[in-house]
Amino acid sequence: MLPFLRADLANLKAYKPHPPMPKPYDQLDTNESPIDLPDDVKASLAASYQQAIAANRYPDGGHTALKQAIANYVAESSAESVMVAENNISVGNGSDELIRSLLIAAALGNGSILVASPTFSMYGILAQTLGIPVIDVGRRENFCINLEKAQTAMEQHAIRVVFMVHPNSPTANPLTTEEIAWLRQLPNDVLVVIDEAYFEFSGHTLVADSLSRSNWVVLRTFSKAFRLAAHRVGYAVAQPALIEALEKVRLPYNLPSFSQAAALAALVHRASLLAAVQVTIAERQTMVDWLKQQPILTLWPSAANFIYCRLSEQGRSQLGMSQAEGLQHIFGTLRQQGTLIRYTGGGLRISLGTPEENQRTRKNLEAISEPLTAHA
Repeated sequence: MLPFLRADLANLKAYKPHPPMPKPYDQLDTNESPIDLPDDVKASLAASYQQAIAANRYPDGGHTALKQAIANYVAESSAESVMVAENNISVGNGSDELIRSLLIAAALGNGSILVASPTFSMYGILAQTLGIPVIDVGRRENFCINLEKAQTAMEQHAIRVVFMVHPNSPTANPLTTEEIAWLRQLPNDVLVVIDEAYFEFSGHTLVADSLSRSNWVVLRTFSKAFRLAAHRVGYAVAQPALIEALEKVRLPYNLPSFSQAAALAALVHRASLLAAVQVTIAERQTMVDWLKQQPILTLWPSAANFIYCRLSEQGRSQLGMSQAEGLQHIFGTLRQQGTLIRYTGGGLRISLGTPEENQRTRKNLEAISEPLTAHA
């Protein structure tokens, strides 16, 4: 370590995506949309870059037009009648920036955060980079939060932020009624962060809570259903006082003009773009029905654009491997066959792709499971 660096950085690892693979391959490891933007939307963005965006000028640092468009979408997409204004919205360079801003605003030098693994790893990673302690209470076998441990942790530690994904990644389960009730009873000096990255696939939202409770915030992203992963646009929905705090700690000009233009275009075309969500949901059901027939795997219900599974007892027996060894074997074999999924949280997370990609995934999994079934 360099002598001027924090000593605890030696224990951290830089985030590294999977190394590049020879093409063609099916990239089903990052929960992106498998469908690119339509040509007409791309063409309008290209025209916008040529005619409306001055590359020599800084972007709109207040995100005025984008915030208003997001506010309209949040109100429109909520099942409850909610009033959403520009001052209820903060925009980030991906949800990661917003997570970091929330950590800086609420927990830096002020206490710990609470997470329930397996879950989105960036909460813990970003907290560690800031020197913020992470209290992990884990999950039960059905991936529900261990609420008894969570409540004990709240009583024993100075928890300032609780992070929950709704539905969770990588396990794809939404928050239960009991979990939501527990979150609602937390005191006002604890910030409750509800990450709704997969809202469009689940239909579950707690945005009404984030607008009515001073200590709640909902995070969402354009990277999934809106197909804008390359543009890194996330947003937060909360009461104005919390939004003002986020605006104080974010970097100036944090979102490039082209990313703002892309997000605005996606919202203008949201009806056609989000129509593809139903295709993904139908593919999810097809994949779930097929996976249920594979005796070597155990899977859980999904409310997202991915499916989570582990080896069954039969699978471990037939492979003659431990859970971890067997999952690594399946992950590595699929990778060799051209299907890239994610081995994380003690299981396999399979993002849903196009119908053709999903069919190849099933074919490649069959090539692994059929010899085992025949041998059994």
